[in-house]
Amino acid sequence: MKAVAMLTPLARCGVAAAVLSLTLCIPSPHAHATATAPGPDAAGAAARSAASAVRTAAADAGAELVARRAAKAAGALAFRACPAVEELPAPVRCATLRVPLDYARPDGPRISLTVSRVPATRHGGAARQGALVYNPGGPGASGMFFPLVSGLPEWERIGAAYDLVGYAPRGVGRSAPLSCEDPAGRTKGPTQVPVEPSAAYKQRRVAEARAYARGCAERAGAALPYYTTLDNVRDLHVLRAALGEEKLSFLGASYGTYLGAVYATLHPGHVRRMVLDSAVDPDPRRIWYVNNLDQAPGFERRWYDFRAWAARHHAAYRLGATPEAVQASYERVREAVARTPAGGAVGTGELQAAFLQAAYYDDVWPERAAALSAFLAGDPGPLAEQARPDPESAAARENARAVYTAVLCNDAAWPAQWETWDRDNTELARRAPFETWANAFLNLPCAYWPVGERQQPVAVGGRPGTSGARPAALPRTLVVAAERDGATPYPGALELQRRLGAEAALVTEEGAGSHGVVGGRNDCVDRHVERYLLTGDTSGWRVTCAPHPEPAPVSLDDRAARGPGKVPRALLPPVV
Repeated sequence: MKAVAMLTPLARCGVAAAVLSLTLCIPSPHAHATATAPGPDAAGAAARSAASAVRTAAADAGAELVARRAAKAAGALAFRACPAVEELPAPVRCATLRVPLDYARPDGPRISLTVSRVPATRHGGAARQGALVYNPGGPGASGMFFPLVSGLPEWERIGAAYDLVGYAPRGVGRSAPLSCEDPAGRTKGPTQVPVEPSAAYKQRRVAEARAYARGCAERAGAALPYYTTLDNVRDLHVLRAALGEEKLSFLGASYGTYLGAVYATLHPGHVRRMVLDSAVDPDPRRIWYVNNLDQAPGFERRWYDFRAWAARHHAAYRLGATPEAVQASYERVREAVARTPAGGAVGTGELQAAFLQAAYYDDVWPERAAALSAFLAGDPGPLAEQARPDPESAAARENARAVYTAVLCNDAAWPAQWETWDRDNTELARRAPFETWANAFLNLPCAYWPVGERQQPVAVGGRPGTSGARPAALPRTLVVAAERDGATPYPGALELQRRLGAEAALVTEEGAGSHGVVGGRNDCVDRHVERYLLTGDTSGWRVTCAPHPEPAPVSLDDRAARGPGKVPRALLPPVV
């Protein structure tokens, strides 16, 4: 999930965001009604809860009705050449799926979701196995690019058997796009962010969070409550039916793992194959505030891993022969851009965002280390080039941030008092300073969210009348995780496997931490995924793969030079 860098191999975190979470009471297994803040009138609260449950049941029934209609409607998805704005060449084809804004009113106002597809090639006489739908996470990321992987050697066998299907979830891209502010009105870089925020700086960020939440309400209007994980699940249910599939084959990364797990919980009879890459911890008590706090130590570990790698390549970068010495080099750069922004556009805020990507993906390590080295040698150009925000992508970044914020704020209750955030993050920053405050301020609009009722997180793996039992009839699923992932820490993968039950298998990339494992980074992992998707079989309940090779250093004389076999051949766009 996000933190300030929305991307992963099959998906990559790029808009400042993180896996969020909140300590809530564990709901009853099927209780995904909205939760209201406790009030003095217990009877009134009970009445509101009952009304909320009725609305949720109505929305679920509406989704079933719309899915049945989509399954019966010939041409529910009319694929044709993609619009130029999608930048998707043939053989990718695009379609539009109409779904209700509010599933409790299935015949009410509708929104359009964009969908992309490359049909199964059937190369080598492969039998078609249906459609494989991909979600790269975020929330706020688009999977429209996904069918392009059909042309990559690593995907040949999967692409021969499956239609590869991507889509932009509600709010994303051209799918009823959401924004909370005018990107042109945002403060332009450089931005300067203190290492230790003062009381005055914190209050400024509180004011900005309040304003952002108000902007979401003003721009989205009555639609704002309908950007939720549950509505994303309902959309996925309708998409499955519109594709003509009785059962869903799904590949989800980062937040996409939570989306897939909730789908499996609510629609176990409609799951065929499910790969969940870089798993969000689905414990309802952690959705989303606590998961967000959990990222800080994870990113601290990965920041150490980058510094240790740079230290091992001191001969190439001259940043220091120990992680501590590399940290000192980074601090010198930070102090310099605080005084004089690199390229006139990169201050400490842009520097932090650029190096957060090093905590997500190790494939950026060589260029980031080279940029630091060049800066200290008197050349700020590489750092300015890598860290300067692209003005042309400002609208897309704001769209991704808005959807991310809306879904996570709507999904669960959050602490409403700044004092709680301040206490928790002040303590956390003492041991994990690298990303704690940036992550906290990113998610702070949820404290002031202008939606009266929040969703109550689904108890993944549960069903009515049980207490956390696995869903009935859920077939074998496959969870994939990197042991040192900072964005979705490894304990989340263990919790997800536990909740999905004995038929859930886990593949762990040991000693590695890049976010998003599937799709070209690790041949061992990809073999397990391909075997599962093509046959339904796994190699065991828990298996491990050696880490993918670390990136080779890039010399300052030839920044494009990379050692043979040191870089993944065909990474998917990063996971968010």
